[in-house]
Amino acid sequence: MSLETTISNKTFSNCLMNASGVKCMTLEELSNLKNSESGTWITKSCTISPREGNPSPRYVDLQLGSINSMGLPNLGFEFYLDYALKEHKSGNDNLFFSVAGLTLEDNIEMLTQIENSDFQGLVELNLSCPNIPGKPQTGYDFDRTDEVLKQVFSFYTKPLGVKLPPYFDIVHFEMMASILNKYQLRFITCINSIGNALYVEDESVVIKPKGGFGGIGGAYVKPTALANVRMFHKLLKKDISIIGCGGVESGKDVFEHILCGASMVQIGTQLMKNGTKVFSKILTELKEIMKDKNYTTILDFKGKLKEL
Repeated sequence: MSLETTISNKTFSNCLMNASGVKCMTLEELSNLKNSESGTWITKSCTISPREGNPSPRYVDLQLGSINSMGLPNLGFEFYLDYALKEHKSGNDNLFFSVAGLTLEDNIEMLTQIENSDFQGLVELNLSCPNIPGKPQTGYDFDRTDEVLKQVFSFYTKPLGVKLPPYFDIVHFEMMASILNKYQLRFITCINSIGNALYVEDESVVIKPKGGFGGIGGAYVKPTALANVRMFHKLLKKDISIIGCGGVESGKDVFEHILCGASMVQIGTQLMKNGTKVFSKILTELKEIMKDKNYTTILDFKGKLKEL
């Protein structure tokens, strides 16, 4: 049995990785991911300068998931680029690097430096951060998304993907897919957390930023995540891979993401709750499901969701 998967020209030992933003900010956290049983790992979405993020409490575990308004805390672009280049020198060239500039100019600056560096991994351009006060999500502005990608691909030649917010309307799926299909993207990641949710406990909100509004993750979002993976699998060019994210608590959840069309699957809330041991647990469960169904590779069932 093999859990190998491929995105762009990179082959990964298995289909699991962390979601950017979860346990991947510091050197210690990145080292823990590197030494885990995940197939690869991704850095924290970074801005040009370090950020402390929003005031606490800004993340809370919930019964069926989590709510957060982190505000992109990170150690800054130079820290993560230096880290990635050191990993490459030690032989790890399957690393994902996440960038989330607060402006298009910031993203252009960071991607230009990556383009001119020795970095040979994959870059995830985050178009979907829902937790920056006063900043709209680029992924919900279709004209802006098109302009961003047009400018990026005017100079960027290395493997690039985008992280998207969740979509809920069929027309919006079609509009975004028509834009993404115009460019040489290697992958998309969907979904980011569902933005501007509100959780009430004992007559109060549970996080401080934005009056308690935050991105919701975990089991709450799984049906939406699967729908996004499925629709983009149907609409995108076949050379654009999909990384599924949202509601992954078990091997069954990973199986369903792949069944809907994902090539890899990111884990967020459960990684936050349980640490890197979650990868081993979920891989064991996925193997058991595949064994029961007589599947020997993920290609045996990838994208093969049955319709009535």
